Amino acid sequence: MEEWTKEEIETFLEEKRTGYLYFYTPMCGTCQVASKMLTVIEQLLPHVSSGKADLNYLPEMAERFEIESVPCLIVLREGEELEKIYAFQSVPYLYEKLKELQV
Repeated sequence: MEEWTKEEIETFLEEKRTGYLYFYTPMCGTCQVASKMLTVIEQLLPHVSSGKADLNYLPEMAERFEIESVPCLIVLREGEELEKIYAFQSVPYLYEKLKELQV
């Protein structure tokens, strides 16, 4: 998954695109597991836009999306937040949540 800057995230939102944003911190063990799960999801859903960002460097995004903890997956349709996922549970769970975003 590609690492996005604040500008890339803002462009994604301004263009009202559909996809998901993954927020993490490098020292979070759960985030490392979540990253591996999302690597699989990327292979299963290659046409769904996605990006990730280290929340340590984006406090304004934490505030904007009211992120309570990491890992955090923000699911967006046409730039609007559909869902915020903190408990990633499993690859099949994430697949079911995200497959409807395919174009």
